Amino acid sequence: MSTVKRVVSVGAHSLDAELMGGPLLLKYAHEGAHVTCVHVTQGRLEDPNATQAAKDAYLKDLLEQNRRASADLGGDSIWLGYVSSSMPSTEEFAARMEKYFTEEKVDLVITHWRGSMHPRHIATHDAVTNAVKSMRRKGGSIRLMYGETFEDLVGFIPQAYFTLSKEEREQWFRALNEYTVFRGGVNDF
Repeated sequence: MSTVKRVVSVGAHSLDAELMGGPLLLKYAHEGAHVTCVHVTQGRLEDPNATQAAKDAYLKDLLEQNRRASADLGGDSIWLGYVSSSMPSTEEFAARMEKYFTEEKVDLVITHWRGSMHPRHIATHDAVTNAVKSMRRKGGSIRLMYGETFEDLVGFIPQAYFTLSKEEREQWFRALNEYTVFRGGVNDF
């Protein structure tokens, strides 16, 4: 594992990157790699009567949850600034990802499997996969893995398994518990 110095987990929404890539992020962080959770979109306050101030406060809190969860995994986080209702084209999104991966000298990227029930997960899969393929055509050696989430299981066949120690499991769950939604505070999924 030690040859990997830069790892990124790209999730369509907050919590996705941590669910899919969290175990590997914390393992690589322990070995000294720079690890990042990339959140393509952020959740939104669904209450139609919510004021703009309430929506702004909700987003601010969610971004803080992103930051704390990533820090618990030993890394950092970024939000790409997209909202669910206005995702870019696959080409634009893939170009942005390729530029980011190149600038950051990413060795390994983890993202969604395409067999999802969620359109933004599929869009994220397509863009990240296209970015990695483009980089490889240009001679790059970036590695790509698809993580497992309960929303992306259609046709998913695990190709690798990683064992977590008790301490690593606790660290991963500490990161996941930074999210109100994971603790059941938003819905009961």
